[in-house]
Amino acid sequence: MLMTPGLAFFYAGMVRAKSVLNMLMANVVCLVVVGLVWAVVGFDLTFGDDGGPGLIGSIGTAGDHWSVTQLAGFAGDGVPWPGAHAVPVLAFAMFQLMFAVITPALISGAVAERTRFWPWVVFVALWSVLVYAPVGHWVFAFDGFLAPDAVGGWIANRLQAVDFAGGTVVHMNAGAAALALAVVLGRRKGWPDVVARPHNLPFTVLGAALLWFGWYGFNAGSALSADGLAAMAFANTTVATCAAVLAWLLVEQLRTGRPTTLGAASGAVAGLVAITPACGFVDLWGAIAIGVVAGVICPLTCALKWRLRLDDSLDVVAIHLVGGLVGTLLVGVFGTTAVNAALPADGLVHGGGFTQLGRQAVAAGVVAGYSFVVTLLLGYLIRVTIGFRASAEAEAGGLDLHEHAETGYDVTATRSGVGPEGGADGRVPPGPLPVPRHATDPGRIPVQAPPILLDPHRNRGADPRHSRDLGHASRGVPAPRREQG
Repeated sequence: MLMTPGLAFFYAGMVRAKSVLNMLMANVVCLVVVGLVWAVVGFDLTFGDDGGPGLIGSIGTAGDHWSVTQLAGFAGDGVPWPGAHAVPVLAFAMFQLMFAVITPALISGAVAERTRFWPWVVFVALWSVLVYAPVGHWVFAFDGFLAPDAVGGWIANRLQAVDFAGGTVVHMNAGAAALALAVVLGRRKGWPDVVARPHNLPFTVLGAALLWFGWYGFNAGSALSADGLAAMAFANTTVATCAAVLAWLLVEQLRTGRPTTLGAASGAVAGLVAITPACGFVDLWGAIAIGVVAGVICPLTCALKWRLRLDDSLDVVAIHLVGGLVGTLLVGVFGTTAVNAALPADGLVHGGGFTQLGRQAVAAGVVAGYSFVVTLLLGYLIRVTIGFRASAEAEAGGLDLHEHAETGYDVTATRSGVGPEGGADGRVPPGPLPVPRHATDPGRIPVQAPPILLDPHRNRGADPRHSRDLGHASRGVPAPRREQG
């Protein structure tokens, strides 16, 4: 659960001050909405006995898993089902809920600063059923886990592609959906000619730290037992992330002449994403290699959105879709049965040939394609029925006021000791804030650039005074006009 507020802070620091609360709300509400959907139907659709040819779980009586006596596990080594490492179904359901919650929350970064709140809530509820549940069933539902005769998903059991902790189900799924929603909602007003700076990079660093901490629960916890495999996943998560941060910073140094704070935070998340599907299948050197590859490819991919003119606001596609793809494919390169005997075949460098790599590629392609197409259709359906995008007025004035009637930074209260005038409930009525329009005003975007700025498209020896904002240099931003006010 810690990862969802961690993601909220990670994203909130990168948006403008006038939409920080909306970004926080878009993430936190996923916990609320998906929590209820998961308890009623989501878990059964994802892990229930197969209701089709490996495509979706079936729903018997809603809430059947809400029991203190049901166990899940695997038979083996002469031990009847549920085996020696059985877990309560309810505990497993709550563990898996956290994956289901953070996946739609990841999508919110691609459409930051232009999405209406209530249509977003509707989208999250429908998407968790129509997209997350089927994909989760394909990849995570194994035969014989919830019951001795239970039938699971086709990717896990028939194709035999593997995903230890969510590289396809969470990250590629969210990344492909983010790409689709960015298409549906279109670009922010003025983008890419006007590019806003991250308003609070300490928030982003705090969020990255919380994510890194919580990621150990995801990756090591996916072993479902406190054993050597969990320890291996824990260790691999650490070294891959460290390698990714260093690789990302080196790419920045070579391209822009400086390493950045935003780059370090982004590199950490990219490394965590990439090692997620592989953490229980690779050794030390495989984990380091995966981290390095993600730390190089993801920042280079971030720059593509400027050439494609695709406004993926917070680089969800480059970090989660591409990072998840890197980790998923590299299981077929660096995976080894010496680490995990459940891996169907050794990876390429361990003499297993291209068999597992081919399986991983099929799984990645199917998950990304399904998520993109269904999300695109769902997004357009919401857009033409209840409206998805905020108005131009709301976007210009900030979603905090127009969607939530409050602001993240109350300058009036800071200066006078009292809040701005509002209703009896103390909330700020929608409308312009009484804030002076000058560059030193806290909570607003400075008009003048900081003294040390970087341009990834200039030579390293160029005069930094003519470069762009440090906060975006690490992600390949071209030279835009700076937003005024």
